[in-house]
Amino acid sequence: MNFNKKIDRFNTGSVKWEMTKEIYGTSDVLPMWVADMDFYPPQQVLDAIKTRVDHGVFGYSFVPPVVNEAISSWLERRHGWTISPSWILFSPGVVPSISMAIQSFSDPGDRILVQPPIYTPFFDMTELNGRVIEASPLVLKDGRYEIDFDSFEASLKKGCKLFLLCNPHNPGGRVWTREELTRIAELCIQYDCLILSDEIHSDIVFSSHKHIPIASLGDKIAARTITCVAPSKTFNLAGLQTSGVIISDDVLREKFQAFQKRQGFFTLNAIGIKAMEAAYLHGWDWLEALTAYLEENVGVAREFISKELPAVKLIEPDASYLIWLDLRNLGLTDDELQRRLVEMGKLGLEPGPKYGTGGEGFVRMNIGCPRDILLDGLQRLKKALG
Repeated sequence: MNFNKKIDRFNTGSVKWEMTKEIYGTSDVLPMWVADMDFYPPQQVLDAIKTRVDHGVFGYSFVPPVVNEAISSWLERRHGWTISPSWILFSPGVVPSISMAIQSFSDPGDRILVQPPIYTPFFDMTELNGRVIEASPLVLKDGRYEIDFDSFEASLKKGCKLFLLCNPHNPGGRVWTREELTRIAELCIQYDCLILSDEIHSDIVFSSHKHIPIASLGDKIAARTITCVAPSKTFNLAGLQTSGVIISDDVLREKFQAFQKRQGFFTLNAIGIKAMEAAYLHGWDWLEALTAYLEENVGVAREFISKELPAVKLIEPDASYLIWLDLRNLGLTDDELQRRLVEMGKLGLEPGPKYGTGGEGFVRMNIGCPRDILLDGLQRLKKALG
């Protein structure tokens, strides 16, 4: 588990490293944008993949029960959430799952509730499927995002069919508390709104914080929640296109499954199945070491920004390897910020406006990388903005 090792990812079809010209107009930027890490996954995962590849035959594969059992055991051990393995369905990814849920549980023209600034596909999947965005913006108070429950309730009163929850929050890094989640649950029950909870970042949570799956709060809220999980962020397996969808209510689960069948979805790919199984069965120790390393990376970024870029504010993350930087004190437009980052700093970061209302003047930086790359990126940030 040498997270300091630099890995050459060129000539692997890496979106992060090989599409910088398409994204930023130049190929000479350091990419710290899209959310995958520059680390090897656990050795047990690599071994499982190699064993499957060495077999040499890649016919149709099904997801065996051991995978459902591995996921349910993981959720109970890591998050204290007891589920039945039979509640788990599968999907090529969380974004496809969001689209499937929107199409399964709402109709064109229906309102879908989101809390910007928020993960961009929440907007994309809503609008591309002909639904209407209902935004209840988060409030940034003393460097932490909070939910404006008056606004949240006012949005629900408009008849939202589905609320897209991001927990932990992307890009702000908040792990929502039991009290906040309970209030969300109470309001969604009161106004008959289903919840899709994107919990893809839930396994990487820093010390003093605890992830609580909203569906674990009780049977009433579980019965109206679709929970999305995946090994992709946790174990750096995004390219294998595997995720789980947890639905305890039989009627909702059957409706979701029926939509999958209409779409022609049958199963996951053979390599992804074995990787998912190995990750959830054997990845605990690797993840503990990774989380400690990432928390140190946050500390490095915090100290550097505080000393070298005092006008920049780091929104302290509770989880994940994505940090949200507030650049508004610099007094620059978002276009000027991107120009400086790309042309002067040779640094590729995610522009804040793509996350919706409240993202203006912010950027998202991926620090899921070896320490040397992080330090290089921070120096480039200083060159662009200092």
